[in-house]
Amino acid sequence: MRISEGESSFENSPTLINKNPTMQLETLKDLYIAELKDLYSAEKQIVKALPKMIKATKHPELKAAFKTHLHQTGEHVTRIEQICKELGATPRGKKCVGMEGLLEEGSELIAEEPDDDVLDAGLISAAQHVEHYEMAGYGTVRTYARQLGYESQAQLLQRTLDEEGETDHLLTDLAEARINLEAE
Repeated sequence: MRISEGESSFENSPTLINKNPTMQLETLKDLYIAELKDLYSAEKQIVKALPKMIKATKHPELKAAFKTHLHQTGEHVTRIEQICKELGATPRGKKCVGMEGLLEEGSELIAEEPDDDVLDAGLISAAQHVEHYEMAGYGTVRTYARQLGYESQAQLLQRTLDEEGETDHLLTDLAEARINLEAE
């Protein structure tokens, strides 16, 4: 596909335009629900990926951090289900291809079988890519919820956003204090 000056690849990408042809995005509420579905798919993928990361890591503190986040991720799934129920929508029906790609990168790292300390440093990097993706998504839907007058939903989404941020900070602390140093 050739892109001429003034055009973007987003405008011409059939995969980005109307990924789910059965859902019309005509209002902010439609977009809000679509983004919640995307986050739901992302969280469900993370629930499947975290046990593999837990098994692969050798560092006990990192293993504990991943286990804690696995539990939190289950709560995130439940929160999205609750919000969708309040909206009269199902959280299913959309695949988060962004998360799929991020998680695939982590799987590839594990398959390469690097030195244990290097693997742990790489798993932190992969997990932080995931956390930042989630924080962007949750910040967006929290803002939509507020704009649409769904304050209780915005509070639930803010709680999830806070937990994602706390996990990111914990991973940074582990990387800087120990794991990256051990990987040198």
